[in-house]
Amino acid sequence: MNRVLAHTGAKYPIVQAPMGWIARSQLASAVCKAGGLGIIETSSGETEACKAEILKMRELTDAPFGVNLPIRFLRDDAMLRFVCDAGVKFVTTSAGSPAKFIAPLHDAGITVYHAVPTVDAAMKCVDAGIDGLVVEGTEGGGFKNPEEVGTLVLLQAIRAKSDIPMIAAGGICDGKGMAAAFALGAEGVQMGTRFVSCAESPVHENYKQAIVDAKETGTYVLNKKSTPCIRALKTERTAAIHEEGLMPPDTFARILDLYFGGDMEAAVGLAGETAGLITSVKPAKEIIDETIAEFFAITSRMGELASARSFG
Repeated sequence: MNRVLAHTGAKYPIVQAPMGWIARSQLASAVCKAGGLGIIETSSGETEACKAEILKMRELTDAPFGVNLPIRFLRDDAMLRFVCDAGVKFVTTSAGSPAKFIAPLHDAGITVYHAVPTVDAAMKCVDAGIDGLVVEGTEGGGFKNPEEVGTLVLLQAIRAKSDIPMIAAGGICDGKGMAAAFALGAEGVQMGTRFVSCAESPVHENYKQAIVDAKETGTYVLNKKSTPCIRALKTERTAAIHEEGLMPPDTFARILDLYFGGDMEAAVGLAGETAGLITSVKPAKEIIDETIAEFFAITSRMGELASARSFG
C-alpha cells in the first residue's frame, strides 16, 4: 500500500506546495478536485485570512486537503489550535523543529509530515515521532538550505537510514520526475512551480509567463551567507542581489505587487529549476492527469525491462 495515499486520503500522491499567499482555496481546491492534495498556506502570517481559506475549502470540495504550519513564522499557537479544531486530517510542518507540534496534532487525529533539506534534519524528525517527510532538494523554489543537496541524492541518503514515508519535492513537475522519485523510495511528490503557473493559480499572468519563459538556468540561489536563502527567477533585481551576495531588508516588501500586480521587479519571484521544463500554462486537472499517465507509462516500461532482464 502507498503510505502517502493512506495518510492523505487523496486519489493520487501529488501534493501542491504551500506557497505563501498563493496556496489558498482557489488553487488548493482545483488540485483536490483533480485528485491531488491541495495545501493551504499559513506562511503569509495573515492568520484570519488563512483561517477563512481553510473553512472555504469545505465549501469548494469534498476531497481531503492539508494545511502547512511554518513553525518559525507563526506568531503564537492560534493557528495550531485552529487547525486542531477544524477537522483537518493532514498537516505539513516546516521552518523549524516540529517536536512540540507533533503531540497536539496527533492528539487531534492529524497526520504530520515535516519538510527537511538534510539527512540530519530528517533523522531528528524520525526520532521525534513524525509520520512522514517532505524531502526538499535544492532544485525547488522558495526558501532553501544554503548547503545545496539535490532531491535525488537526498532521497537516497534518507532512505538508507529510515523507512519513513517520503514525499519528494524540488525538481519535479511531471511524470518523469515522479517516476524518478519513486525509484529512489518516495511514495509521493510535491510540486510548487508547476502549480504556481497553472491556470487556477491566483498569481498575475506576468508571473506565470516568466516561469514559462525561463530556461533551466533561469533561477538564482540568493542570500546563501544569510537567512533566508531562497531560489528565485532571474530578473534585474535578483541579478543585483546575486552580485551583491546579500538580500536587502526590503526584498519582500512589495511581494504582493509581483504576485498579483505583475511587476516582476517589485520583489523576487520564487521559482524552482523546473521553470526550465514548463512550457505552457495548463489547468490543474490536465497537469495531474498528464503526470499520472506519464508516470505509469514510464514505470510500465521499466517493468518490461526488468522482466526481460534487458536494458532496452
